[in-house]
Amino acid sequence: MLYDYFSHITFANVWVLPFLILLPVIVWLRYSTAGSLKSSFTVSTAQQFKHRTAKTFFINTPFWLRLIALACLITALARPQIKNVQGRNKGEGIDIVLCIDISGSMLAPDFIPNRLEAAKDVAADFVRSRPVDRFALVIFSGESYTLSPLTTNYDVILQQIKSLKSGMLQDGTLIGEGLAKSVERLSSVGAKSKVVILLTDGKEEAPDTRIIDPLTALKIAKVKGVKVYTVGMAGTPDTQLNGGSVTSSSNLDDALLQRIGRETGGAYFRARDKEGLQIVYSQIDRLEKSSFERITKTKVEEQFVYLLLAALFFLFLEALLRYTILRTFP
Repeated sequence: MLYDYFSHITFANVWVLPFLILLPVIVWLRYSTAGSLKSSFTVSTAQQFKHRTAKTFFINTPFWLRLIALACLITALARPQIKNVQGRNKGEGIDIVLCIDISGSMLAPDFIPNRLEAAKDVAADFVRSRPVDRFALVIFSGESYTLSPLTTNYDVILQQIKSLKSGMLQDGTLIGEGLAKSVERLSSVGAKSKVVILLTDGKEEAPDTRIIDPLTALKIAKVKGVKVYTVGMAGTPDTQLNGGSVTSSSNLDDALLQRIGRETGGAYFRARDKEGLQIVYSQIDRLEKSSFERITKTKVEEQFVYLLLAALFFLFLEALLRYTILRTFP
Protein backbone atom coordinates (compact mmCIF):
# COMPACT_ATOMS: atom_id res chain seq x y z
CA MET A 1 0.00 0.00 0.00
CA LEU A 2 2.83 2.39 0.93
CA TYR A 3 4.65 1.51 -2.30
CA ASP A 4 1.52 2.28 -4.36
CA TYR A 5 1.23 5.66 -2.64
CA PHE A 6 4.80 6.75 -3.35
CA SER A 7 4.71 5.35 -6.91
CA HIS A 8 2.03 7.95 -7.76
CA ILE A 9 3.94 10.92 -6.30
CA THR A 10 5.31 13.56 -8.71
CA PHE A 11 7.07 16.85 -7.92
CA ALA A 12 6.07 20.22 -9.39
CA ASN A 13 9.39 21.83 -8.39
CA VAL A 14 11.73 18.92 -8.90
CA TRP A 15 14.71 21.31 -9.09
CA VAL A 16 14.46 21.80 -5.30
CA LEU A 17 15.23 18.14 -4.51
CA PRO A 18 19.03 18.38 -5.10
CA PHE A 19 19.21 20.62 -2.02
CA LEU A 20 18.68 17.46 0.03
CA ILE A 21 22.37 16.78 -0.65
CA LEU A 22 23.08 19.51 1.93
CA LEU A 23 21.83 17.23 4.73
CA PRO A 24 24.79 14.81 4.79
CA VAL A 25 27.10 17.86 4.49
CA ILE A 26 25.51 19.34 7.62
CA VAL A 27 25.96 16.04 9.44
CA TRP A 28 29.64 15.91 8.46
CA LEU A 29 30.22 19.51 9.61
CA ARG A 30 28.40 18.80 12.86
CA TYR A 31 30.57 15.90 13.88
CA SER A 32 33.86 17.10 12.38
CA THR A 33 33.73 20.41 14.28
CA ALA A 34 31.98 19.21 17.44
CA GLY A 35 35.17 19.05 19.50
CA SER A 36 36.34 22.59 18.72
CA LEU A 37 32.94 24.08 19.57
CA LYS A 38 32.72 22.59 23.06
CA SER A 39 33.74 24.47 26.22
CA SER A 40 36.48 22.97 28.36
CA PHE A 41 37.59 23.19 32.01
CA THR A 42 40.21 21.47 34.14
CA VAL A 43 39.28 18.75 36.63
CA SER A 44 41.36 16.43 38.78
CA THR A 45 39.79 13.23 37.42
CA ALA A 46 37.53 12.31 34.46
CA GLN A 47 36.26 9.09 36.02
CA GLN A 48 32.81 10.47 36.76
CA PHE A 49 32.39 11.64 33.16
CA LYS A 50 32.86 8.11 31.81
CA HIS A 51 29.56 7.03 33.30
CA ARG A 52 26.92 7.22 30.50
CA THR A 53 23.29 7.93 31.30
CA ALA A 54 20.15 7.96 29.14
CA LYS A 55 20.56 11.72 28.81
CA THR A 56 24.06 11.44 27.38
CA PHE A 57 22.92 8.68 24.99
CA PHE A 58 20.12 10.88 23.55
CA ILE A 59 22.02 14.16 23.73
CA ASN A 60 22.17 14.52 19.91
CA THR A 61 18.46 13.81 19.41
CA PRO A 62 17.50 17.53 18.99
CA PHE A 63 20.06 17.86 16.19
CA TRP A 64 18.59 14.90 14.29
CA LEU A 65 15.05 16.16 14.82
CA ARG A 66 16.02 19.53 13.36
CA LEU A 67 17.68 17.74 10.41
CA ILE A 68 14.52 15.72 9.73
CA ALA A 69 12.46 18.94 9.89
CA LEU A 70 14.80 20.54 7.35
CA ALA A 71 14.42 17.52 5.05
CA CYS A 72 10.62 17.81 5.31
CA LEU A 73 10.77 21.55 4.47
CA ILE A 74 12.98 21.00 1.40
CA THR A 75 10.73 18.20 0.16
CA ALA A 76 7.65 20.36 0.78
CA LEU A 77 9.17 23.15 -1.36
CA ALA A 78 9.45 20.61 -4.19
CA ARG A 79 5.62 20.38 -4.04
CA PRO A 80 4.87 16.64 -4.06
CA GLN A 81 1.58 15.90 -5.82
CA ILE A 82 -0.65 12.98 -6.71
CA LYS A 83 -2.14 13.34 -10.18
CA ASN A 84 -5.34 11.46 -10.85
CA VAL A 85 -6.05 11.36 -14.59
CA GLN A 86 -9.66 10.53 -15.39
CA GLY A 87 -10.91 10.04 -18.91
CA ARG A 88 -14.18 9.22 -20.57
CA ASN A 89 -15.34 8.82 -24.13
CA LYS A 90 -18.18 10.93 -25.43
CA GLY A 91 -19.78 10.56 -28.82
CA GLU A 92 -22.20 8.66 -31.03
CA GLY A 93 -21.41 4.98 -31.37
CA ILE A 94 -22.65 2.11 -33.50
CA ASP A 95 -24.64 -0.93 -32.42
CA ILE A 96 -22.68 -4.01 -33.44
CA VAL A 97 -23.59 -7.67 -33.08
CA LEU A 98 -20.75 -10.17 -33.26
CA CYS A 99 -22.28 -13.33 -34.72
CA ILE A 100 -19.76 -16.17 -34.39
CA ASP A 101 -19.90 -19.74 -35.67
CA ILE A 102 -18.89 -22.23 -32.94
CA SER A 103 -19.50 -25.45 -34.89
CA GLY A 104 -17.07 -28.37 -34.64
CA SER A 105 -15.23 -27.39 -37.82
CA MET A 106 -14.10 -24.19 -36.07
CA LEU A 107 -11.55 -26.36 -34.23
CA ALA A 108 -9.59 -26.88 -37.47
CA PRO A 109 -5.90 -26.00 -36.87
CA ASP A 110 -5.30 -24.18 -40.16
CA PHE A 111 -5.51 -21.00 -38.01
CA ILE A 112 -3.15 -20.91 -35.04
CA PRO A 113 -4.02 -22.45 -32.61
CA ASN A 114 -7.38 -23.13 -34.29
CA ARG A 115 -10.10 -21.19 -36.09
CA LEU A 116 -12.25 -20.52 -33.03
CA GLU A 117 -9.39 -19.31 -30.82
CA ALA A 118 -8.13 -17.04 -33.62
CA ALA A 119 -11.64 -15.65 -34.11
CA LYS A 120 -11.95 -14.99 -30.35
CA ASP A 121 -8.63 -13.15 -30.15
CA VAL A 122 -9.33 -10.89 -33.12
CA ALA A 123 -12.92 -10.19 -32.04
CA ALA A 124 -11.71 -9.18 -28.56
CA ASP A 125 -9.15 -6.78 -30.07
CA PHE A 126 -11.89 -5.30 -32.25
CA VAL A 127 -14.10 -4.64 -29.21
CA ARG A 128 -11.24 -2.94 -27.37
CA SER A 129 -10.56 -0.66 -30.34
CA ARG A 130 -14.09 0.82 -30.38
CA PRO A 131 -14.67 2.65 -27.08
CA VAL A 132 -18.16 4.10 -27.62
CA ASP A 133 -19.97 1.36 -29.53
CA ARG A 134 -22.51 -1.01 -28.05
CA PHE A 135 -21.83 -4.70 -28.60
CA ALA A 136 -23.91 -7.86 -28.48
CA LEU A 137 -22.71 -11.44 -28.89
CA VAL A 138 -24.66 -14.13 -30.75
CA ILE A 139 -23.35 -17.64 -31.34
CA PHE A 140 -24.64 -20.30 -33.71
CA SER A 141 -23.97 -23.80 -34.94
CA GLY A 142 -26.94 -26.21 -35.19
CA GLU A 143 -28.95 -23.54 -33.35
CA SER A 144 -28.47 -19.91 -32.36
CA TYR A 145 -28.22 -18.24 -28.97
CA THR A 146 -27.70 -14.73 -27.59
CA LEU A 147 -24.84 -14.78 -25.10
CA SER A 148 -25.01 -11.05 -24.43
CA PRO A 149 -27.53 -8.35 -25.45
CA LEU A 150 -26.31 -4.91 -26.53
CA THR A 151 -24.16 -3.34 -23.85
CA THR A 152 -21.32 -0.90 -23.30
CA ASN A 153 -19.94 -3.07 -20.52
CA TYR A 154 -16.88 -4.23 -22.41
CA ASP A 155 -15.68 -6.42 -19.55
CA VAL A 156 -18.80 -8.53 -19.92
CA ILE A 157 -18.47 -8.82 -23.70
CA LEU A 158 -14.78 -9.67 -23.51
CA GLN A 159 -15.43 -12.30 -20.86
CA GLN A 160 -18.18 -13.87 -22.98
CA ILE A 161 -15.91 -13.95 -26.03
CA LYS A 162 -13.16 -15.56 -23.97
CA SER A 163 -15.56 -18.26 -22.74
CA LEU A 164 -16.58 -19.39 -26.24
CA LYS A 165 -15.95 -23.03 -27.08
CA SER A 166 -17.24 -25.52 -29.58
CA GLY A 167 -19.98 -27.79 -28.24
CA MET A 168 -21.89 -25.11 -26.37
CA LEU A 169 -24.75 -25.67 -28.83
CA GLN A 170 -25.99 -28.54 -30.98
CA ASP A 171 -23.53 -29.04 -33.82
CA GLY A 172 -24.25 -27.88 -37.35
CA THR A 173 -24.10 -24.63 -39.31
CA LEU A 174 -27.32 -22.63 -39.41
CA ILE A 175 -26.20 -19.31 -40.87
CA GLY A 176 -29.77 -18.11 -41.39
CA GLU A 177 -30.77 -18.56 -37.78
CA GLY A 178 -27.56 -16.94 -36.54
CA LEU A 179 -28.20 -13.92 -38.77
CA ALA A 180 -31.89 -13.72 -37.82
CA LYS A 181 -31.07 -13.83 -34.11
CA SER A 182 -28.49 -11.05 -34.60
CA VAL A 183 -30.98 -8.86 -36.48
CA GLU A 184 -33.50 -9.48 -33.70
CA ARG A 185 -31.05 -8.03 -31.17
CA LEU A 186 -30.89 -4.84 -33.25
CA SER A 187 -34.52 -4.49 -34.31
CA SER A 188 -35.72 -2.69 -31.17
CA VAL A 189 -32.92 -0.12 -30.92
CA GLY A 190 -32.89 3.36 -32.41
CA ALA A 191 -29.25 3.62 -33.41
CA LYS A 192 -28.49 5.32 -36.72
CA SER A 193 -26.12 2.53 -37.70
CA LYS A 194 -26.79 -1.16 -37.03
CA VAL A 195 -24.14 -3.67 -37.96
CA VAL A 196 -23.76 -7.44 -37.82
CA ILE A 197 -20.37 -9.08 -38.28
CA LEU A 198 -21.16 -12.70 -39.15
CA LEU A 199 -18.19 -15.05 -39.04
CA THR A 200 -18.37 -18.65 -40.24
CA ASP A 201 -16.23 -21.36 -41.77
CA GLY A 202 -18.99 -23.44 -43.32
CA LYS A 203 -22.15 -23.47 -45.33
CA GLU A 204 -25.78 -23.83 -44.34
CA GLU A 205 -26.67 -27.32 -43.15
CA ALA A 206 -30.43 -27.50 -42.97
CA PRO A 207 -31.96 -30.04 -40.59
CA ASP A 208 -35.70 -30.60 -40.39
CA THR A 209 -35.86 -28.40 -37.30
CA ARG A 210 -34.58 -25.29 -39.13
CA ILE A 211 -36.86 -22.28 -38.64
CA ILE A 212 -35.32 -19.53 -40.77
CA ASP A 213 -33.27 -20.07 -43.92
CA PRO A 214 -30.44 -17.66 -44.89
CA LEU A 215 -32.37 -15.86 -47.64
CA THR A 216 -35.29 -15.18 -45.32
CA ALA A 217 -32.85 -13.84 -42.71
CA LEU A 218 -31.31 -11.68 -45.45
CA LYS A 219 -34.71 -10.16 -46.26
CA ILE A 220 -35.35 -9.44 -42.57
CA ALA A 221 -31.97 -7.70 -42.29
CA LYS A 222 -32.75 -5.52 -45.32
CA VAL A 223 -36.15 -4.54 -43.95
CA LYS A 224 -34.68 -3.66 -40.55
CA GLY A 225 -31.88 -1.60 -42.11
CA VAL A 226 -29.13 -3.80 -40.70
CA LYS A 227 -25.79 -3.82 -42.50
CA VAL A 228 -24.08 -7.21 -42.52
CA TYR A 229 -20.37 -7.87 -42.94
CA THR A 230 -19.77 -11.55 -43.60
CA VAL A 231 -16.41 -13.14 -42.89
CA GLY A 232 -15.43 -16.54 -44.26
CA MET A 233 -12.65 -18.43 -42.49
CA ALA A 234 -10.85 -20.99 -44.65
CA GLY A 235 -7.16 -21.77 -44.53
CA THR A 236 -5.20 -24.60 -46.08
CA PRO A 237 -7.38 -27.14 -47.94
CA ASP A 238 -7.70 -30.69 -46.62
CA THR A 239 -6.85 -29.78 -43.01
CA GLN A 240 -6.88 -32.83 -40.76
CA LEU A 241 -9.41 -32.56 -37.92
CA ASN A 242 -9.99 -35.38 -35.41
CA GLY A 243 -8.73 -37.99 -37.84
CA GLY A 244 -10.96 -36.75 -40.65
CA SER A 245 -10.41 -34.40 -43.54
CA VAL A 246 -11.85 -30.90 -43.81
CA THR A 247 -11.63 -29.25 -47.20
CA SER A 248 -11.62 -25.64 -46.11
CA SER A 249 -12.36 -23.90 -49.37
CA SER A 250 -15.27 -26.12 -50.44
CA ASN A 251 -17.02 -25.78 -47.06
CA LEU A 252 -17.60 -22.05 -47.51
CA ASP A 253 -20.68 -20.87 -49.35
CA ASP A 254 -18.97 -17.86 -50.90
CA ALA A 255 -21.95 -16.99 -53.09
CA LEU A 256 -24.35 -16.82 -50.13
CA LEU A 257 -21.97 -14.81 -47.96
CA GLN A 258 -21.24 -12.40 -50.80
CA ARG A 259 -24.96 -11.92 -51.43
CA ILE A 260 -25.73 -11.23 -47.78
CA GLY A 261 -22.95 -8.65 -47.59
CA ARG A 262 -23.79 -6.98 -50.89
CA GLU A 263 -27.57 -6.73 -50.50
CA THR A 264 -27.44 -5.36 -46.94
CA GLY A 265 -24.90 -2.66 -47.80
CA GLY A 266 -22.04 -4.47 -46.11
CA ALA A 267 -19.32 -6.60 -47.67
CA TYR A 268 -17.88 -10.10 -47.77
CA PHE A 269 -14.32 -10.84 -46.63
CA ARG A 270 -12.25 -13.99 -46.86
CA ALA A 271 -9.60 -14.78 -44.24
CA ARG A 272 -7.06 -17.55 -44.83
CA ASP A 273 -5.04 -17.12 -41.61
CA LYS A 274 -5.11 -15.16 -38.35
CA GLU A 275 -3.18 -12.24 -39.83
CA GLY A 276 -5.69 -12.09 -42.67
CA LEU A 277 -8.53 -12.13 -40.15
CA GLN A 278 -6.96 -9.19 -38.34
CA ILE A 279 -6.79 -7.29 -41.63
CA VAL A 280 -10.49 -8.06 -42.25
CA TYR A 281 -11.53 -6.60 -38.90
CA SER A 282 -9.32 -3.55 -39.43
CA GLN A 283 -11.04 -2.97 -42.78
CA ILE A 284 -14.45 -3.21 -41.13
CA ASP A 285 -13.18 -0.82 -38.44
CA ARG A 286 -12.32 1.74 -41.13
CA LEU A 287 -15.66 1.28 -42.90
CA GLU A 288 -17.74 1.72 -39.75
CA LYS A 289 -16.42 4.79 -37.97
CA SER A 290 -17.86 6.09 -34.70
CA SER A 291 -17.72 9.79 -33.89
CA PHE A 292 -16.35 10.32 -30.41
CA GLU A 293 -13.99 12.45 -28.42
CA ARG A 294 -11.79 11.56 -25.47
CA ILE A 295 -12.36 13.87 -22.50
CA THR A 296 -9.50 13.84 -20.01
CA LYS A 297 -9.54 15.55 -16.63
CA THR A 298 -6.52 15.71 -14.35
CA LYS A 299 -7.09 16.16 -10.64
CA VAL A 300 -4.04 17.26 -8.62
CA GLU A 301 -3.83 16.55 -4.89
CA GLU A 302 -1.10 18.59 -3.17
CA GLN A 303 0.84 16.63 -0.53
CA PHE A 304 3.24 19.34 0.73
CA VAL A 305 0.90 20.31 3.58
CA TYR A 306 1.59 16.99 5.33
CA LEU A 307 5.33 17.62 5.10
CA LEU A 308 4.95 21.13 6.55
CA LEU A 309 2.96 19.73 9.46
CA ALA A 310 5.63 17.07 9.99
CA ALA A 311 8.38 19.72 9.94
CA LEU A 312 6.53 21.80 12.55
CA PHE A 313 6.06 18.74 14.72
CA PHE A 314 9.76 17.82 14.61
CA LEU A 315 10.81 21.43 15.32
CA PHE A 316 8.44 21.60 18.29
CA LEU A 317 9.72 18.29 19.62
CA GLU A 318 13.33 19.43 19.10
CA ALA A 319 12.74 22.66 21.04
CA LEU A 320 10.88 20.80 23.80
CA LEU A 321 13.73 18.33 24.34
CA ARG A 322 16.50 20.90 23.94
CA TYR A 323 15.09 23.20 26.65
CA THR A 324 13.84 20.54 29.07
CA ILE A 325 15.26 17.08 29.72
CA LEU A 326 18.15 17.38 27.21
CA ARG A 327 19.11 20.91 28.16
CA THR A 328 22.88 21.49 28.27
CA PHE A 329 25.09 24.14 29.90
CA PRO A 330 26.36 26.58 28.91
